[in-house]
Amino acid sequence: MTEALRDEEQTPEVLTSERVYEGAVWDIRSDRFRYGDGEIVRQYVDHPGAVAIVAIDDEERVALIQQYRHPIRHRDWELPAGLLDIEGEEPLLAAQRELAEEVDLVAGQWESLPSIFATPGGSNEIIHFFLATDLSAAPAAYAREEEEADIRIEWIPLAEAVTAVREGRMRNALLAIGVLTASLRHAER
Repeated sequence: MTEALRDEEQTPEVLTSERVYEGAVWDIRSDRFRYGDGEIVRQYVDHPGAVAIVAIDDEERVALIQQYRHPIRHRDWELPAGLLDIEGEEPLLAAQRELAEEVDLVAGQWESLPSIFATPGGSNEIIHFFLATDLSAAPAAYAREEEEADIRIEWIPLAEAVTAVREGRMRNALLAIGVLTASLRHAER
């Protein structure tokens, strides 16, 4: 049963779809579609998608960043991550770019981790996770702006990050999914 247990794609007839708000990063869409015997209207964030990177060094430490996030009024701990905002860029290439841009690293080994739907009731955002190992310094450091201007980069033992997630001290969803998945993957080896 476990192998058959999976999300099932549906393609209802979309009767109308309009952008009701155009934002700097993502838009809001309103769709009217047939479902069952009726019609439903739903608004949602139309998102380009994203990548998140669990970068683990030879000492079993994970690279985490801390930056200000205005909607939650916190400097939360996060994984290096970023938008799929370059037309046609594959998720792995975006992950490689984001790792270099956010923490000035390149990885010799890349492994795909599961992709997730961030908030399926309100957004079409999909996030592709990657495990990056065999790390070294990027050839050049990137200039960071806006919220990224004061990013704090720390190397945290993976086990300590897992404990912080389990205790509710680190609440970023991508960080939680990434470090827990990487920890499980590590335990399987």
